[in-house]
Amino acid sequence: MNTVIQTNIQEYPLKARGKVRDIYDLGDSLLFIASDRISAFDFVLPNPIPDKGKVLTQISLFWFQHLRNVVENHVITANIQKYPAALRKYPELAGRSMIVKKAEMFPVECVARGYLSGSGWKEYQETGAVCGIALPSGLTESDALPEPIFTPATKAQTGHDINISFEETAGMTGESTARALKELTLKLYSQAAAYAKTRDIIIADTKFEFGVFEGNIILCDEALTPDSSRFWPNHDYAAGRPQKSLDKQYVRDYLEKIRWNKLPPPPELPNDVILETSRKYREIYSRLTGNEVM
Repeated sequence: MNTVIQTNIQEYPLKARGKVRDIYDLGDSLLFIASDRISAFDFVLPNPIPDKGKVLTQISLFWFQHLRNVVENHVITANIQKYPAALRKYPELAGRSMIVKKAEMFPVECVARGYLSGSGWKEYQETGAVCGIALPSGLTESDALPEPIFTPATKAQTGHDINISFEETAGMTGESTARALKELTLKLYSQAAAYAKTRDIIIADTKFEFGVFEGNIILCDEALTPDSSRFWPNHDYAAGRPQKSLDKQYVRDYLEKIRWNKLPPPPELPNDVILETSRKYREIYSRLTGNEVM
Protein backbone atom coordinates (compact mmCIF):
# COMPACT_ATOMS: atom_id res chain seq x y z
CA MET A 1 0.00 0.00 0.00
CA ASN A 2 1.11 3.56 -0.68
CA THR A 3 -0.35 7.03 -0.52
CA VAL A 4 -0.53 10.00 -2.87
CA ILE A 5 -1.77 13.14 -1.16
CA GLN A 6 -1.14 15.70 -3.90
CA THR A 7 0.38 15.65 -7.35
CA ASN A 8 2.64 18.11 -9.10
CA ILE A 9 2.70 17.57 -12.84
CA GLN A 10 5.09 20.20 -14.17
CA GLU A 11 4.38 19.89 -17.88
CA TYR A 12 0.64 20.72 -17.86
CA PRO A 13 -1.46 23.38 -16.11
CA LEU A 14 -3.50 22.37 -13.09
CA LYS A 15 -7.14 22.94 -14.04
CA ALA A 16 -8.68 22.06 -10.66
CA ARG A 17 -7.81 20.48 -7.36
CA GLY A 18 -10.92 19.12 -5.72
CA LYS A 19 -11.39 17.35 -2.43
CA VAL A 20 -10.03 14.15 -3.95
CA ARG A 21 -9.05 14.68 -7.60
CA ASP A 22 -6.29 16.68 -9.25
CA ILE A 23 -7.24 17.60 -12.83
CA TYR A 24 -4.70 18.77 -15.41
CA ASP A 25 -5.45 20.36 -18.78
CA LEU A 26 -3.78 18.43 -21.61
CA GLY A 27 -5.19 20.72 -24.29
CA ASP A 28 -7.77 18.59 -26.09
CA SER A 29 -8.33 16.31 -23.08
CA LEU A 30 -8.00 16.21 -19.29
CA LEU A 31 -5.88 14.14 -16.92
CA PHE A 32 -7.89 12.95 -13.92
CA ILE A 33 -5.83 11.80 -10.92
CA ALA A 34 -7.52 10.33 -7.85
CA SER A 35 -5.47 11.09 -4.75
CA ASP A 36 -5.78 9.32 -1.41
CA ARG A 37 -7.35 12.36 0.22
CA ILE A 38 -10.66 11.73 1.92
CA SER A 39 -13.36 14.25 2.73
CA ALA A 40 -16.30 14.16 5.11
CA PHE A 41 -18.86 16.83 6.00
CA ASP A 42 -17.27 19.14 3.40
CA PHE A 43 -13.77 18.99 4.89
CA VAL A 44 -10.68 17.25 3.56
CA LEU A 45 -9.40 15.23 6.50
CA PRO A 46 -5.73 15.41 7.52
CA ASN A 47 -4.98 11.73 6.91
CA PRO A 48 -4.86 10.03 3.51
CA ILE A 49 -6.32 6.55 3.05
CA PRO A 50 -3.80 4.15 1.46
CA ASP A 51 -4.80 2.94 -2.02
CA LYS A 52 -8.08 4.91 -1.94
CA GLY A 53 -7.36 6.73 -5.20
CA LYS A 54 -6.54 3.48 -6.94
CA VAL A 55 -9.82 1.96 -5.80
CA LEU A 56 -11.79 4.99 -7.02
CA THR A 57 -10.13 4.88 -10.42
CA GLN A 58 -10.23 1.13 -10.96
CA ILE A 59 -13.79 0.66 -9.76
CA SER A 60 -14.91 3.56 -11.97
CA LEU A 61 -13.17 1.97 -14.95
CA PHE A 62 -14.93 -1.32 -14.18
CA TRP A 63 -18.35 0.33 -14.11
CA PHE A 64 -17.68 2.51 -17.15
CA GLN A 65 -17.06 -0.66 -19.13
CA HIS A 66 -19.88 -2.64 -17.53
CA LEU A 67 -22.45 0.09 -18.20
CA ARG A 68 -21.30 1.13 -21.65
CA ASN A 69 -24.41 -0.39 -23.21
CA VAL A 70 -26.46 2.27 -21.38
CA VAL A 71 -24.42 5.40 -22.09
CA GLU A 72 -20.98 6.35 -23.37
CA ASN A 73 -18.46 7.73 -20.86
CA HIS A 74 -15.60 10.19 -20.81
CA VAL A 75 -12.67 7.74 -20.67
CA ILE A 76 -10.07 7.93 -23.42
CA THR A 77 -7.44 5.72 -21.77
CA ALA A 78 -6.15 4.65 -18.38
CA ASN A 79 -3.13 2.87 -19.85
CA ILE A 80 -0.12 4.93 -18.80
CA GLN A 81 1.85 3.56 -21.75
CA LYS A 82 -0.57 5.43 -24.02
CA TYR A 83 -0.15 8.73 -22.16
CA PRO A 84 1.90 11.59 -23.62
CA ALA A 85 5.61 10.95 -23.12
CA ALA A 86 5.88 13.79 -20.59
CA LEU A 87 3.45 11.98 -18.26
CA ARG A 88 5.02 8.53 -18.40
CA LYS A 89 7.82 9.62 -16.06
CA TYR A 90 5.35 9.99 -13.18
CA PRO A 91 4.98 6.50 -11.66
CA GLU A 92 2.34 7.74 -9.21
CA LEU A 93 -0.12 7.99 -12.11
CA ALA A 94 -0.27 4.23 -12.59
CA GLY A 95 -3.56 2.74 -11.42
CA ARG A 96 -5.03 6.03 -10.17
CA SER A 97 -5.38 8.19 -13.27
CA MET A 98 -7.16 8.39 -16.61
CA ILE A 99 -7.18 10.68 -19.61
CA VAL A 100 -10.72 11.81 -20.35
CA LYS A 101 -12.74 13.83 -22.83
CA LYS A 102 -13.46 17.49 -22.17
CA ALA A 103 -17.20 17.54 -21.61
CA GLU A 104 -19.48 20.45 -20.80
CA MET A 105 -20.76 19.41 -17.38
CA PHE A 106 -24.35 19.72 -16.16
CA PRO A 107 -24.71 21.70 -12.89
CA VAL A 108 -26.53 18.88 -11.07
CA GLU A 109 -25.56 15.65 -9.39
CA CYS A 110 -27.87 12.89 -10.56
CA VAL A 111 -28.71 10.74 -7.55
CA ALA A 112 -30.55 7.42 -7.66
CA ARG A 113 -31.97 5.95 -4.46
CA GLY A 114 -33.24 2.42 -4.05
CA TYR A 115 -33.27 2.48 -0.26
CA LEU A 116 -34.11 5.05 2.39
CA SER A 117 -30.88 6.23 3.99
CA GLY A 118 -28.72 9.29 4.63
CA SER A 119 -30.21 12.67 3.78
CA GLY A 120 -33.16 10.94 2.11
CA TRP A 121 -34.09 9.24 5.39
CA LYS A 122 -33.79 12.53 7.27
CA GLU A 123 -35.97 14.33 4.73
CA TYR A 124 -38.57 11.55 4.75
CA GLN A 125 -38.84 11.73 8.54
CA GLU A 126 -39.61 15.45 8.29
CA THR A 127 -41.83 15.57 5.22
CA GLY A 128 -42.80 12.05 4.12
CA ALA A 129 -41.10 12.78 0.81
CA VAL A 130 -37.64 12.91 -0.77
CA CYS A 131 -36.88 15.71 -3.24
CA GLY A 132 -40.59 16.35 -3.63
CA ILE A 133 -41.37 12.68 -4.32
CA ALA A 134 -44.06 11.48 -1.91
CA LEU A 135 -43.33 8.06 -0.44
CA PRO A 136 -45.60 5.57 1.37
CA SER A 137 -46.07 6.24 5.09
CA GLY A 138 -44.53 3.96 7.68
CA LEU A 139 -41.17 3.37 6.02
CA THR A 140 -38.21 2.79 8.32
CA GLU A 141 -34.51 3.52 7.99
CA SER A 142 -32.83 1.45 5.25
CA ASP A 143 -36.16 0.26 3.83
CA ALA A 144 -36.20 -0.65 0.15
CA LEU A 145 -38.28 1.85 -1.80
CA PRO A 146 -41.20 0.61 -3.92
CA GLU A 147 -39.04 1.51 -6.93
CA PRO A 148 -35.81 3.49 -7.36
CA ILE A 149 -36.24 7.26 -7.43
CA PHE A 150 -34.33 10.10 -9.06
CA THR A 151 -33.32 12.69 -6.46
CA PRO A 152 -31.00 15.28 -8.02
CA ALA A 153 -28.82 17.59 -5.98
CA THR A 154 -26.84 20.73 -6.52
CA LYS A 155 -24.01 22.45 -4.69
CA ALA A 156 -24.50 25.54 -2.55
CA GLN A 157 -21.68 28.01 -1.96
CA THR A 158 -20.70 26.13 1.19
CA GLY A 159 -20.22 22.91 -0.76
CA HIS A 160 -23.11 21.06 0.86
CA ASP A 161 -25.17 18.81 -1.38
CA ILE A 162 -28.63 20.35 -1.61
CA ASN A 163 -31.47 18.08 -2.69
CA ILE A 164 -33.65 19.65 -5.39
CA SER A 165 -36.82 18.61 -7.18
CA PHE A 166 -37.11 17.39 -10.74
CA GLU A 167 -38.83 20.68 -11.61
CA GLU A 168 -35.86 22.64 -10.27
CA THR A 169 -33.54 20.45 -12.30
CA ALA A 170 -35.59 21.10 -15.42
CA GLY A 171 -35.32 24.81 -14.72
CA MET A 172 -31.53 24.48 -14.82
CA THR A 173 -31.12 22.10 -17.74
CA GLY A 174 -34.35 22.28 -19.72
CA GLU A 175 -37.23 19.82 -19.52
CA SER A 176 -36.11 17.33 -22.16
CA THR A 177 -32.55 17.22 -20.84
CA ALA A 178 -33.78 16.71 -17.27
CA ARG A 179 -35.92 13.78 -18.45
CA ALA A 180 -32.95 12.28 -20.28
CA LEU A 181 -30.75 12.62 -17.17
CA LYS A 182 -33.44 10.99 -15.02
CA GLU A 183 -33.86 8.10 -17.42
CA LEU A 184 -30.11 7.49 -17.70
CA THR A 185 -29.60 7.73 -13.94
CA LEU A 186 -32.29 5.18 -13.12
CA LYS A 187 -31.22 2.85 -15.92
CA LEU A 188 -27.58 2.93 -14.79
CA TYR A 189 -28.54 2.42 -11.17
CA SER A 190 -30.90 -0.48 -11.89
CA GLN A 191 -28.38 -2.33 -14.04
CA ALA A 192 -25.56 -1.79 -11.55
CA ALA A 193 -27.72 -2.74 -8.54
CA ALA A 194 -28.85 -5.95 -10.22
CA TYR A 195 -25.24 -6.93 -10.94
CA ALA A 196 -24.11 -6.01 -7.41
CA LYS A 197 -26.78 -8.27 -5.89
CA THR A 198 -25.10 -11.21 -7.63
CA ARG A 199 -21.94 -10.25 -5.69
CA ASP A 200 -23.78 -10.07 -2.32
CA ILE A 201 -23.80 -6.26 -2.38
CA ILE A 202 -26.72 -3.84 -2.09
CA ILE A 203 -26.20 -0.46 -3.75
CA ALA A 204 -28.49 1.65 -1.60
CA ASP A 205 -27.90 4.84 -3.54
CA THR A 206 -25.36 6.45 -5.80
CA LYS A 207 -24.71 9.67 -7.69
CA PHE A 208 -23.66 10.23 -11.28
CA GLU A 209 -22.38 13.25 -13.13
CA PHE A 210 -23.06 13.81 -16.80
CA GLY A 211 -21.76 16.16 -19.44
CA VAL A 212 -22.15 16.88 -23.14
CA PHE A 213 -19.45 15.88 -25.60
CA GLU A 214 -19.89 16.35 -29.34
CA GLY A 215 -23.61 16.84 -28.83
CA ASN A 216 -24.20 13.68 -26.81
CA ILE A 217 -24.77 13.14 -23.07
CA ILE A 218 -21.94 11.08 -21.59
CA LEU A 219 -21.16 9.74 -18.11
CA CYS A 220 -18.29 11.63 -16.47
CA ASP A 221 -16.27 11.96 -13.27
CA GLU A 222 -16.54 8.71 -11.28
CA ALA A 223 -19.01 5.85 -11.30
CA LEU A 224 -20.38 3.81 -8.39
CA THR A 225 -17.40 4.22 -6.09
CA PRO A 226 -17.36 3.96 -2.27
CA ASP A 227 -17.02 7.76 -2.24
CA SER A 228 -20.21 8.30 -4.27
CA SER A 229 -22.35 5.31 -3.24
CA ARG A 230 -23.67 3.38 -0.28
CA PHE A 231 -22.63 -0.27 -0.45
CA TRP A 232 -24.16 -2.72 2.04
CA PRO A 233 -23.43 -6.45 2.44
CA ASN A 234 -26.65 -8.12 1.28
CA HIS A 235 -26.33 -11.07 3.64
CA ASP A 236 -26.33 -8.72 6.65
CA TYR A 237 -29.13 -6.44 5.48
CA ALA A 238 -32.14 -5.76 7.70
CA ALA A 239 -34.46 -2.77 7.46
CA GLY A 240 -35.15 -0.55 10.45
CA ARG A 241 -31.54 0.20 11.37
CA PRO A 242 -28.29 1.58 9.95
CA GLN A 243 -26.37 -0.96 7.85
CA LYS A 244 -22.80 -2.16 7.86
CA SER A 245 -21.06 -0.29 5.08
CA LEU A 246 -18.26 -0.82 2.60
CA ASP A 247 -17.93 2.86 1.75
CA LYS A 248 -17.15 6.29 3.17
CA GLN A 249 -19.99 6.04 5.69
CA TYR A 250 -17.55 4.24 8.01
CA VAL A 251 -15.51 7.46 8.33
CA ARG A 252 -18.62 9.63 8.77
CA ASP A 253 -19.81 7.30 11.54
CA TYR A 254 -16.46 7.61 13.33
CA LEU A 255 -16.60 11.42 13.16
CA GLU A 256 -20.15 11.38 14.54
CA LYS A 257 -19.06 9.01 17.30
CA ILE A 258 -16.35 11.40 18.53
CA ARG A 259 -18.87 14.26 18.29
CA TRP A 260 -16.78 16.47 16.04
CA ASN A 261 -18.56 19.82 15.74
CA LYS A 262 -17.89 19.92 11.96
CA LEU A 263 -15.89 23.12 12.28
CA PRO A 264 -12.23 23.57 11.30
CA PRO A 265 -9.81 22.09 11.84
CA PRO A 266 -11.02 18.56 11.01
CA PRO A 267 -9.70 15.93 13.41
CA GLU A 268 -6.93 13.43 12.76
CA LEU A 269 -8.08 9.89 12.06
CA PRO A 270 -6.59 7.18 14.29
CA ASN A 271 -4.50 4.53 12.58
CA ASP A 272 -7.07 1.78 13.06
CA VAL A 273 -9.75 3.86 11.31
CA ILE A 274 -7.36 4.66 8.45
CA LEU A 275 -6.45 1.01 7.93
CA GLU A 276 -10.04 -0.23 8.23
CA THR A 277 -11.24 2.38 5.74
CA SER A 278 -8.56 1.28 3.28
CA ARG A 279 -9.55 -2.35 3.83
CA LYS A 280 -13.23 -1.61 3.20
CA TYR A 281 -12.45 0.24 -0.04
CA ARG A 282 -10.28 -2.59 -1.32
CA GLU A 283 -12.86 -5.17 -0.25
CA ILE A 284 -15.72 -3.56 -2.17
CA TYR A 285 -13.55 -3.45 -5.28
CA SER A 286 -12.58 -7.11 -5.02
CA ARG A 287 -16.15 -8.18 -4.21
CA LEU A 288 -17.59 -6.40 -7.22
CA THR A 289 -14.87 -7.17 -9.74
CA GLY A 290 -13.24 -10.37 -8.51
CA ASN A 291 -9.85 -8.65 -8.81
CA GLU A 292 -7.36 -7.14 -6.40
CA VAL A 293 -6.36 -3.48 -6.53
CA MET A 294 -3.27 -3.00 -8.69
